[in-house]
Amino acid sequence: MKTKINEQIIDPGAPIGIFDSGVGGLTVARAVVERLPRETLVYLGDTARVPYGGKSPATIIHYTRQALAFFAGMRVKLVVVACNTASAAALPTLAREAKLPLVGVVEPGARAAVAQTKTGVIGVIGTRTTVASGSYEEAIHRLRPDATVHSRPCPLFVPLAEEGWLTGPVPRWVAQSYLEPLRREGVDTLVLGCTHYPLLKDVIAQAMGERVTLVDSAEETARAVDELLDANGLANFSGSGGGHAFHATDVSETFLAIAQNFFAGPVGELKIVDLESFS
Repeated sequence: MKTKINEQIIDPGAPIGIFDSGVGGLTVARAVVERLPRETLVYLGDTARVPYGGKSPATIIHYTRQALAFFAGMRVKLVVVACNTASAAALPTLAREAKLPLVGVVEPGARAAVAQTKTGVIGVIGTRTTVASGSYEEAIHRLRPDATVHSRPCPLFVPLAEEGWLTGPVPRWVAQSYLEPLRREGVDTLVLGCTHYPLLKDVIAQAMGERVTLVDSAEETARAVDELLDANGLANFSGSGGGHAFHATDVSETFLAIAQNFFAGPVGELKIVDLESFS
């Protein structure tokens, strides 16, 4: 039975769209598949234009609008904007004009941080655009007004993740350089405010120490997707999952390697998309 949302007739058997600037959103894709094994995914990574973190909000809105047009053509039933930068910079604008349901990653990450912290001293790391937006601070303070939030941009983490430099002396040195100020502030919870950052979780954990809890918003985002599907009658109860489709705006061997690792086997063909054709 199809459902009507925002004047759109939506088929519960349709796939879920997941969008990120590159490989980072695969962490969210894996969490969604684990929580909702009957669902099918269409993944889009804007690998030709990654990273988004140093770009202007207007540019990020433009890129995200193109991605939503792509997903409309793929007839998905909802879109997960798995890029923290796009969630922070573009969702406040695009949520008002989108015809499909949208799920971002900022609110789920903030909820998880508030649930985990014992002292109320929370750290947030992300791209420059995400940190400058103040979106995490705003979301955390809505849930816990007395929380103290310390935010820090970590722009080199994204290219390290995209290049597959997840361990070794270089990422360890970068992590220690970025995170030492947050250690001195005494945060007990650290939000990984970029979906690329969980790929570097081990070196981040080493830099922060065992007393700090790392918050990866992927599981909370999957929970939000589950709740939205249930509330709108869009859950796919008849599906068997699998057959996920992966798209990118540029060829990336790292993308395929990480996707195959996350999904425990071959993920099929990586299809190349020209998002400029969706302007």
